[in-house]
Amino acid sequence: MKATNAMRSLRKKKGQGKIGIVMGEFKRGNLHSGQSGKIVKKKSQAVAIALSEARRHGANIPKR
Repeated sequence: MKATNAMRSLRKKKGQGKIGIVMGEFKRGNLHSGQSGKIVKKKSQAVAIALSEARRHGANIPKR
């Protein structure tokens, strides 16, 4: 089944919004990693968390 342009743009916006939220948490110092719950201090780790959460919520982001 082919996705329409409206569906693609919705997924794109969903991904951008989720990434923005997670990076904002990182900037404020509120972003915690998975099971350990430690505060994330590296920007690269924050980006990885943001992308994985966006994928989990249905954003159209390519694999690693």
